[in-house]
Amino acid sequence: MNVAVAIGTDDLTSRAARVAAIAAKHADAVDSESRFPREAVTAMKAERLLSIQIPTDFGGEAASITDIAALCAVLGQACAASAMIFAMHQIKLSSLVEHGAASDWHREFMRRITRDQLLLASATTEGGIGGNMRNSICAIRVEGDQCFLEKDATVISYGNHADAILITSRAHADAAPSDQVLTAFLKDQYSLERTVVWDTLGMRGTCSDGFLFKGEAPAVQILPKPFAEIAAQSMLATSHLLWSALWYGIAADAVARAQAFVRAAARKSPGTAPPGALRLADASGQLQMVKSNVVAALKVYEDAKADVDRLSSMAFAASMNNVKISTSEAILPIINEAMLICGIMGYKNGTPYSLGRHLRDAYSAQLMISNDRILANTSTMLLVHKQDTNLLG
Repeated sequence: MNVAVAIGTDDLTSRAARVAAIAAKHADAVDSESRFPREAVTAMKAERLLSIQIPTDFGGEAASITDIAALCAVLGQACAASAMIFAMHQIKLSSLVEHGAASDWHREFMRRITRDQLLLASATTEGGIGGNMRNSICAIRVEGDQCFLEKDATVISYGNHADAILITSRAHADAAPSDQVLTAFLKDQYSLERTVVWDTLGMRGTCSDGFLFKGEAPAVQILPKPFAEIAAQSMLATSHLLWSALWYGIAADAVARAQAFVRAAARKSPGTAPPGALRLADASGQLQMVKSNVVAALKVYEDAKADVDRLSSMAFAASMNNVKISTSEAILPIINEAMLICGIMGYKNGTPYSLGRHLRDAYSAQLMISNDRILANTSTMLLVHKQDTNLLG
């Protein structure tokens, strides 16, 4: 019997729950020490979660984006940094799954990811361009059957802990900044010289230092499709959806802590509505709206995957942009409401109701691909694209 085919959604959920339990146990230490969540990532590998998206032909489980988003939400309730690492890995894996199957090398790479549970990192930011991943200054150089790349990567999340890095560059020295390719480099094919230290308000465990990247590898490791297609048809959508799912997870855990606080207060004063009960109802309603928004966006992506033209359309891009904007902006008021419910017990560290880590991690959401940049892109699209007003469309 094919084990990959036999594994179902319930099994994925139980495996993710075991990882989440480990991640939650170490979440405060990961945050306070600003360290890589090695226990959680080791558990992900042990549960074989790093290859679930890969098609069964290459040893994976062909998990859908909806399945993966559900796991991001579970992990987000335990440790946001661990969930972000899992999400970023799956985002890069989507580039291979959706755009690498025509290449012998990338097919074998997917088999190796499945076999060895390799952790993938991303290097799309660069000094001089900020967070605009659709432009590059550096250019890959191909000589014979080898390729060479040097990049001032201002952020490579968990770069020192990854088994491979997928990195963007101009397609060649004379290419326009937007004429990009994506190349997979294995750990023994590059060096990293740290240039920026990750010392931040939140998401401290992602260890998103900046590095000078220098790599040399066989040229067949360059993905065959232009990065413009990869970004439009898979990477941007999966980024916005998986990030939104884990952000929902952060807010969901904050509301759960607030609910536990209100219940504890209710037990002390039977028959009396405890302080914070009305705020809890409001926070629960706001959380439901976030959940509905993410679930609806996942369906839009699943429905669009069979149609390349739809995936590349302005309407699709705008809808994915909107879910990122709305989710990233909605979670902060929810967590703040939870903080008001829990009061000083939520404000203090080390209590069952502590919410400082949740709030600090949530502030990153509006900055990961700046909301202002995304709004500017969406506004440009709306100048030439009619707003979709169909309730069910």
